[in-house]
Amino acid sequence: MSQTDIQALQAENAQLKEELQMREQLVQQLSQELFRLVKGKPQFIPQPEFTEQHKAQLNSLREQIEGLEQQVTFYQEQISQRDSEIYSLRHSVTELTDRARMLEQVVQELPNVYRDKFAERMAPVKEKVEALQKENRQLHAELQSVSYRLAVRNRKVGGKLDLPKLTGNGNLDLPSFGNA
Repeated sequence: MSQTDIQALQAENAQLKEELQMREQLVQQLSQELFRLVKGKPQFIPQPEFTEQHKAQLNSLREQIEGLEQQVTFYQEQISQRDSEIYSLRHSVTELTDRARMLEQVVQELPNVYRDKFAERMAPVKEKVEALQKENRQLHAELQSVSYRLAVRNRKVGGKLDLPKLTGNGNLDLPSFGNA
């Protein structure tokens, strides 16, 4: 391309820009004027003519809308009921979980409680057993002492033993130890 061609294209481009700018201004002015006319006079707004078909469609759409509104109301009531049931069930779950934890804790403490109760019950039994063992040791010691004294006395008496005597009715007459 030559220099003259470039200048011609630039001149044509400038002319087209001016025309475009002029058209934009005209469109702007026309739209403002049209807006003033329409705003001031509502009869310029095109009104659709309602035919019987349009009215029937409109009524059908209204009925469908009413049906949908009823369905929405029904579903909202169901959702509300379910929400309240869910809330109630969650509350019950929380209470039951707390109760289960409490019972689990009680069950874990039961062996210690039974051990303590058993120890409480066994304390008097142990004391009685210890007292009986002590008494048994004392009686055993007394028995040995008496046996020893008896053996010593029997040796002194001349070897005569103090044996139990048999009575005629089958009972034994045992020697008494006295208060020994």
